[in-house]
Amino acid sequence: MRNTITREASPGAPPEPAFRFHHVGVQTSDLDNSLGWYREFFGAEQNWSLEKFSDLTVSRLPGITRLVELAAGDLRFHVFERPDDTPQSPVAEVPQFQHLCLATKSRAEMEEWRDRWTRLYESGRYTFVRDEGPTEVVEDEDGVLSLYVLDVNGLEYEFTYLPEGVA
Repeated sequence: MRNTITREASPGAPPEPAFRFHHVGVQTSDLDNSLGWYREFFGAEQNWSLEKFSDLTVSRLPGITRLVELAAGDLRFHVFERPDDTPQSPVAEVPQFQHLCLATKSRAEMEEWRDRWTRLYESGRYTFVRDEGPTEVVEDEDGVLSLYVLDVNGLEYEFTYLPEGVA
C-alpha cells in the first residue's frame, strides 16, 4: 500500500512553490532523428530554434550546435544537439534524472502509447541507440499502472495511470 504524506506547516518551512514545470532538456547527437521521433511519438510541434548560445550555455554544454523547442500540450522538450565526440560538461559528471513520468487518463491510453512506440520502432524510420522495447503495462496492488519506453536516445519515459483516490 502507498503511504500518504501530509505536509504540516512548521515555523521556518519553505513557502508553497509558486513555480511550475517548464521543460525537459533532451541531449542528442542526431537532432533530426530525435526531432522526427518526438514529433511523431508525442505529436509535438516546433515552437522555436536556436543556433547561437550564451557563454553560460556553452560552458555547461560544450559543443552544442542547435536547440529546438518542441511542445506537446503543456509539455515542452528542449532538444539540443551535441556531437558524440564532444567533451563532457560538468553537468554530465553528476547524477542525472533516471526517467520522466507522464500521467495518463486510462489503461486504454497507456496501451495506445505502447502501441504507438511499437509502430514507430517497427517502421524503421528512426535509429534507436538502445534496442529495448517498451515494458508491458503492469499494475500494482493499489491499481496504479506503469509502462516504460525509451526514446531514440535511450532516455526513459514512464507512463502511469493513478486510479481515483490514489495520489
